[in-house]
Amino acid sequence: MRFATAVGTVVLLGSAVSAWAGFPVAGVDPSQRPQGAPVITEVVRGPDWYKTALTGISEPYPESLRFLENQGNWYTPFNRPGMPGYYDLRGWHRQ
Repeated sequence: MRFATAVGTVVLLGSAVSAWAGFPVAGVDPSQRPQGAPVITEVVRGPDWYKTALTGISEPYPESLRFLENQGNWYTPFNRPGMPGYYDLRGWHRQ
């Protein structure tokens, strides 16, 4: 049974690797950006971006949130809902 599970895992991993084979990997050679790697050319924030990013935080906003001014288009967990219930300190999951 363990052998069959191991073989199945190897097959699944192999198919996942082949699915990603066509995409460039940025960072293999840090001194040179790979040809075809995605490039952020402009930062676009909709009208509600700051409102969403500051959900559950009251004014005056702390200086530590100044990083939002330079956030760019990169992913940040700060402006996405986290865990519900007791851990929902910012009220993302409240109705």
